[in-house]
Amino acid sequence: MENLFQDYFSKLAIGGKQSYKNMAVFPLLSNYSIPLEYLTLDDAVSQEFIDVVEVDEGGHVPELKVKNKSPLKILIIDGEELVGAKQNRIVNTTILVKEESTVVIPVSCVERGRWAYNSDKFGSKQRFAHSRLRAMKAQHVNESLRNRRSFDSDQGAIWEEIDNKARRRGAESASMEMGNIYERDVPHLEKYAKHFKLVENQVGAIFVINDKIAGMDSFGKADTFAKIHEKLLNSYTLDAIDWYTESQSKEISDKEITEFLDHGISAKKESRASVQLGTDYRLQSEKVTGFSLAYENQVLHFSLFIKDAVTNQGASGMGRFSHRMRNRDW
Repeated sequence: MENLFQDYFSKLAIGGKQSYKNMAVFPLLSNYSIPLEYLTLDDAVSQEFIDVVEVDEGGHVPELKVKNKSPLKILIIDGEELVGAKQNRIVNTTILVKEESTVVIPVSCVERGRWAYNSDKFGSKQRFAHSRLRAMKAQHVNESLRNRRSFDSDQGAIWEEIDNKARRRGAESASMEMGNIYERDVPHLEKYAKHFKLVENQVGAIFVINDKIAGMDSFGKADTFAKIHEKLLNSYTLDAIDWYTESQSKEISDKEITEFLDHGISAKKESRASVQLGTDYRLQSEKVTGFSLAYENQVLHFSLFIKDAVTNQGASGMGRFSHRMRNRDW
């Protein structure tokens, strides 16, 4: 196990910082590239190679049924949003779906006010849950796997997080859907996006908000990161907008970035069978929480969050800043 991650991290290099307002991104560069062909969720949806539906006519909030109709595997990434059917959901962990197969996947609801069909199947708006919500959910799933051997989240906590952000951002709706927050902040997301560009051999990134590390996502090949770069960037930007403050404390140091990566290497790791293909690893230490999916002894996805971003103490500064941001336009 340790050799798997040491090999992966030994090939990572930190690229030049990109920044705008209160957000910075450190590209992660690597020649690590797994020789595995697969579709991303958005690729599969656009090519009609995947059907995502309720598990049955009545539906079951924490589960959905996925049918892969293609001759290729499909990578569904933690936090991706699926919209439609009886209510919108986000995926609870990264899943590699076998070619031409059907599997039930663990999800969380991000639209608590609707439980009625608006379509037969789920589609994609090409969005992730915002970064704090993903960090919270990763911690929930880690605890659930340890205690109950299930990829479950704390649904009540997820609804509360979405409700609070929607109120702060002036994005409340009848069904309190997460997507309405994105729609409300599209102009701000577009302003930020102009300042963060893909670079050659980029497999991932470390994201910094208000001069504090929020988290990182990196993948087994640059092609995958390129496909999800924009929507992953938006998920962190949504929190940067929410937590915005003009007074920054200090510039984050290269040492802090390196130490964060070291936490990913040294964190306690527990392995188990994934939802379908590959091995699921759960990462935990005093400082970080996260997970990884590996297949045939190669890393497909590695995700790590600072625990302060989960507990809302220090790293994000959310408790200090969010009350200033209610309905702010800037």
